[in-house]
Amino acid sequence: MKKIQPLVCALGLLGATATPAHATNGDQMIGVSATQWGMGGAVVAAPQDAGTILTNPAGIAELGIKEVRVDMGFGFLNPPRKANGFESDSDLYMIPSGALAFNVNDRLYLGMGMAGLSGMGVDFPDTNAAAGNQAIVTTKQFYKIAPGFGYKLSDKLSVGAALNIDYQSLALSNPTYTLQQNQVYGFGVTAGLIYKPSEKLRIGAAWVSEQSMSPFHWNTTTGAIEMTMNGPQQLALGIAFTPMPGLLVEADIKHIGFSDVLGNVAVSRPADYAGAVPASMNFGWEDQTVFSLGIQKEIDPKTTVRMGLNYGKSPIGPEDVNSNIGSLAVTEKHLSIGLTRKISDKVMGSLSYMRAFQNSVTSNVAPFNTIELEQNIVNLQISYKL
Repeated sequence: MKKIQPLVCALGLLGATATPAHATNGDQMIGVSATQWGMGGAVVAAPQDAGTILTNPAGIAELGIKEVRVDMGFGFLNPPRKANGFESDSDLYMIPSGALAFNVNDRLYLGMGMAGLSGMGVDFPDTNAAAGNQAIVTTKQFYKIAPGFGYKLSDKLSVGAALNIDYQSLALSNPTYTLQQNQVYGFGVTAGLIYKPSEKLRIGAAWVSEQSMSPFHWNTTTGAIEMTMNGPQQLALGIAFTPMPGLLVEADIKHIGFSDVLGNVAVSRPADYAGAVPASMNFGWEDQTVFSLGIQKEIDPKTTVRMGLNYGKSPIGPEDVNSNIGSLAVTEKHLSIGLTRKISDKVMGSLSYMRAFQNSVTSNVAPFNTIELEQNIVNLQISYKL
């Protein structure tokens, strides 16, 4: 166990090195590790690494761990985005993540993971061809630490749960008002199960509760402005099939409840407040249904390749474009590829690339703004399994 102490310490440092992420299913990240990204996010039924503690905690009981597994990684996200043809600055972001799992006995497994799971933002020097500076700058970051467990009820059924300890940061600035960078904390839970009706078939389910966050608090000369922005509830179902040794196919469907947390967000203002901050933020996000398909093939005893497809209709419709110039979360179609190579009996390296294809949405009410986004995401992962 002494050999993995440096890796455990590195996991604890991730929070200090994390930077903003711009996600791809609405404001949610598709994966937390290179293997998850390589499968297009289809990992509910047949998880590949300890990162499953963040997505389906039951999965840590299905990894074949004798003593411990550690998965550390980072990625780079390049999200070119535009509003009315004007390009946003700051087009490169780092995405750190890490997770570990321990075998307590033949049935009980403990784990913990940390990753940036959602985020969005822009840095527009201008968004309007009209005279004058129309700068818009926003930053939203959401990070999660999840200690939890997986438990084998039988050879066919595993269950698991994790506590979600959340950190969220937000800043909003537009031509009419500025809300400086603020940070809050919150809590939630994740629970899941994996059922194996046969050696070739696995069924998985995972539920993420709505993440209850403390309110953002901004002081003004007339009193405090407060706003609560919770994380969305999610429900995912997956089925994985192994038609032959070395070949895995998984299909998942996920529901993300954006409308409950990013539909109409109330803003508490002082009774005599006369500033420009509105009484509510009418983002108008709709719930999103995400479909993902992942294929994994073992080429030889040391090499495994992956490919993934992911689709989710933009939660921002034409009627809400004007309220979302600072959050261009409109990508829908994603394609990914990935590779894992065994370096030794205990160490593996994984690499993935995902392309989120360009998508634009134009307002159907004046002013007829257009927002557009595309993304390139590269992830690297080092795994240790004993």
